[in-house]
Amino acid sequence: MTPSRDRHASPALWNRGWYRHARCLESPHFGMRPGHTPIDLIVIHAISLPPGQYGGGQVQQLFTSQLDWDAHPYFESIRGLQVSSHFFIGRDGALWQFVGCDQRAWHAGASSYRGRSNCNDDSIGIELEGLDTTGFEPEQYETLVGLCAAVMQAYPIEHLAGHEHVAPGRKSDPGPGFDWLHLRNALGLPDRCLPKAGLRQKPGAGPI
Repeated sequence: MTPSRDRHASPALWNRGWYRHARCLESPHFGMRPGHTPIDLIVIHAISLPPGQYGGGQVQQLFTSQLDWDAHPYFESIRGLQVSSHFFIGRDGALWQFVGCDQRAWHAGASSYRGRSNCNDDSIGIELEGLDTTGFEPEQYETLVGLCAAVMQAYPIEHLAGHEHVAPGRKSDPGPGFDWLHLRNALGLPDRCLPKAGLRQKPGAGPI
């Protein structure tokens, strides 16, 4: 992979880590990355709130610390949770950004990948609206591919992985329904850039 090493090389697409094609909803849940940390990993997640319910805006509310914890019984189990992701892609392909990519979002938690721990330090998190037990929509893949291509032009990305690969046993998303082969082919990536387990699994519901 030979992405640009200048994170501001595409001023038409990026403004200090903010992607111009995403809807901006700034999250209070972020921090500074450790100095001289290469941003070389994309972590892909799946999320829906309440689980299996889509389009209600609760994910955006969670990431911006505006979720009404009393609005649904499930929210009691996550009351007070402070998390964020850099990006969120809805079922219709709509794209939101919550944290600038130069900053550290709180998406991976306790994690380790390619010999490094604390993946939040050097990764960009992308959440897909969905469940780890089902597939994703063609519109989501279309947005994801375009976003990953733009990120790789601006940051020295060398690896893409799922939350399940950086926190195995603790997390299981995006799950068997995510089509890693489609993502690899659409981005023209060598196998070494993606998780081996993801490339071996048969996708549950790839884009058609």
